[in-house]
Amino acid sequence: MRALTGSVVCATVLLVGGMVSSTARLEAATQQTMSSTSDKTLDSRIESKIHGDATLKKYHIDVSVDGGVATLTGTVATEADRAKAANLAQMSGISRVDNKIMVDLNAATTGTAGTVKEKTKEGAEKTKNGAEKAYDKTKDGAKVVGEKTKDGAVKVGDEVTDAYLISKLNADFVNEDTLKGSSINVDSDNQVVTLKGTVMSEAGRARAVAIAKGTKGVKRVINNLIVAPK
Repeated sequence: MRALTGSVVCATVLLVGGMVSSTARLEAATQQTMSSTSDKTLDSRIESKIHGDATLKKYHIDVSVDGGVATLTGTVATEADRAKAANLAQMSGISRVDNKIMVDLNAATTGTAGTVKEKTKEGAEKTKNGAEKAYDKTKDGAKVVGEKTKDGAVKVGDEVTDAYLISKLNADFVNEDTLKGSSINVDSDNQVVTLKGTVMSEAGRARAVAIAKGTKGVKRVINNLIVAPK
């Protein structure tokens, strides 16, 4: 009888042990599934915030969340845009943001995005190929009809739109040797141009202002550029 009792007790221990082990494995698998689902949800939420931002939506930024760590990759034109993307990625459920986004001033010309801030009454949007302008001057005087591009930059008569000025200045700055390595943000409101950001030298600062002042249609230039390394 004692031997039989011992066998029953042993079998019971083995059975309970097996049940505990199975339960532990089930709980681990459930937690892993929930963690994976949570990461995907956070991934989608962060991408939605970044791609919905008026400034960042023009950049190609990838988001990957693993174990609550959000990794950001891609290319933007300014350090401010890079920091903004990281701030948007910080939310409940994210323990850390690994910001691997690269800053490249030439992002505006490589198709990832523009460095200019679009602000026009027509709500113009800058396209990958930039603004293209064509002018027809008639014998009757100063009426010039511009070709309307995808970003809504239009010139009619003697009035030049802000979108055209922003696009033209951005292109001129990119092609200027003295401004290589600079990070310039161009804004225009009623043909009053504001320059912000950094340049590599005083000569570059002066050259940027000169280009802006010499652009047809610019009424006034507000110079907020600072000399600082990239």
